[in-house]
Amino acid sequence: MNFLRNRLVILGFVLLATILLYLLLPSIRQGSMEPSLDVQKMGLVAASPPPPPAINMSIRTGQLPGDPPLFFREALPMDTSGRQILPRLQVVLLHGQAFSSKTWEELGTLALLATNGFQALAMDLPGFGNSPDSDALKSDQNRVDLLQRFMESLGVKTAVLLSPSMSGHYSLPFLFKHSTQLHGYIPIAPVGTRNYTPQQYQNIQTPTLIVYGALDTNLGAQSHKNLMQLPQHTVVKLEGARHACYMDRPKEFHQALLDFLSKL
Repeated sequence: MNFLRNRLVILGFVLLATILLYLLLPSIRQGSMEPSLDVQKMGLVAASPPPPPAINMSIRTGQLPGDPPLFFREALPMDTSGRQILPRLQVVLLHGQAFSSKTWEELGTLALLATNGFQALAMDLPGFGNSPDSDALKSDQNRVDLLQRFMESLGVKTAVLLSPSMSGHYSLPFLFKHSTQLHGYIPIAPVGTRNYTPQQYQNIQTPTLIVYGALDTNLGAQSHKNLMQLPQHTVVKLEGARHACYMDRPKEFHQALLDFLSKL
């Protein structure tokens, strides 16, 4: 009897274990087939789009023949393999009386533009830097023709013209004669703004970023007042900055420059 009883007990345990295994098996199998939360997260990361390719840049110098010959610096956006990237816009940088194209290289503006996908072309105006002076630039039309020659020779089709101080003698006549050729205009306290009528200003539809220093109470304030007649303008006033405000506040100037270009 004891033997029979023991066998029945053993059979009962086996039967109970079989029933429990049968009941638990589906959940065990389901759990083994579902990825863990960490694996799912890894999968989501792997499926995310790759980051945009890094943009390098290359700076070169050149000289255009003509009367006068024009020295320039050019910064181009490049991919990591050294191939040129099609630029978003082409920024032509002029300069003030005490400066040259080298100013924009030393300030970091050329590199900044190129690494953000823009082509930067900084010219030495005649009689400055490495460009010789010329007697053939006595009229507004002569200076307009010079800018036109520069842009055409270098294949500039999507121009944004940046013009501080003295270079207003070149940029403003060009703006009023060929505004449709410009995707944007960035005057920085330029000379010559009093030479145009309110109606002439109203006829210009080129997006314009007016930049001046808060401490520039002469040419900066005067040019600001006149340029505000342009219909499509925005204004950046650099606090604590003098006439060459981009030199006093390069970080703020560069940020305003990129913000403006990103909206064109």
